[in-house]
Amino acid sequence: MLKKVIYPGTFDPITNGHLDIIRRAARIFDQVVVAVALSSEKRPMFDIQTRVKMAELATQEIPNVKIKSFDTLLVNFCQKERSKVIIRGLRAVSDFEYELQIGYANQSLDPEIETLYLMPNLKNAFISSSVVRAILKYKGNVSHLVPPSIIPLLESA
Repeated sequence: MLKKVIYPGTFDPITNGHLDIIRRAARIFDQVVVAVALSSEKRPMFDIQTRVKMAELATQEIPNVKIKSFDTLLVNFCQKERSKVIIRGLRAVSDFEYELQIGYANQSLDPEIETLYLMPNLKNAFISSSVVRAILKYKGNVSHLVPPSIIPLLESA
């Protein structure tokens, strides 16, 4: 049985922290689906096509990773993908409380769904998309926070 995991997020933009989680998940699972959420309620800086393209560029060297977008409940996306496992990243205790609530909500919608939490490498623990967006807003250097392959897309924003 193929073990497929879903790694959902807005990825606005994808960061080295996300990539750290993706690489580690790719070593554990046969296939990792990076599920880029439309998340219009979050008013992303980048449109869905750009966020998907960034994720594809960032993960092109990892053969068992697929990038897909979605605009449904996560559990419905998991069911469509025939996966019962969700990966989420935890940077700090504050992330845990939010992620725990979301994990319980997902399991209430589909009792077979399991959520696994991975912590990024310590050097990536402080990185978030919101930090990257804030730096980008003021034309700051984010090259140490994001995969090099997405820099051209960030510069054109």
